[in-house]
Amino acid sequence: MKLVLTVVLSLALAGCRKEAPLSVYWRIPAFQLTDQSGRPFDSKSLAGKIWVADFIYTTCPGPCPRMSSQMRGVQSAVVAMPDVKLVSFTVDPKNDTPVALAAYAARYRAQPGRWVFLTGAQADLETLCRNGFKLGDVGGALAHSTRFVLVDRQSRVRGLYSTSEDDGAVARLLHDIRMLEGEK
Repeated sequence: MKLVLTVVLSLALAGCRKEAPLSVYWRIPAFQLTDQSGRPFDSKSLAGKIWVADFIYTTCPGPCPRMSSQMRGVQSAVVAMPDVKLVSFTVDPKNDTPVALAAYAARYRAQPGRWVFLTGAQADLETLCRNGFKLGDVGGALAHSTRFVLVDRQSRVRGLYSTSEDDGAVARLLHDIRMLEGEK
């Protein structure tokens, strides 16, 4: 009887244990780009917000439609969290003009003020992807990372999530967003 009570008490206490905080990886540098409305976008507008970033292009025949559908799912899941933003960066600024990005945003029902699509100079996007997000190059081949990046209120990367496998990565992302919501 004493052993059973000890096991039950241990399991109950384990359920009450607080989760370890998410790791802090690196800080995303400040950037200025152009949004899908053609307006300047300054990363300062993300200060104090939790945000999820990805890199896509509007004519992508491969992973980008899946990634954008997953991002739309994230948008739906965080509807009650006004401080959570979504940011999609193009890897094809030559073709992804603000008009093209606006049409793409409409296709995925991006909520204005919640999910922004950004373009800019190829060199700026290349530097941001490679040095800021550490996701490799976004050169002319249009090959790019298929990860979502979770960024906290201080512009620090707190998680990277694969979108190419159905391994629960999006569920983990949503869990981690809720954890960051609890951090003040």
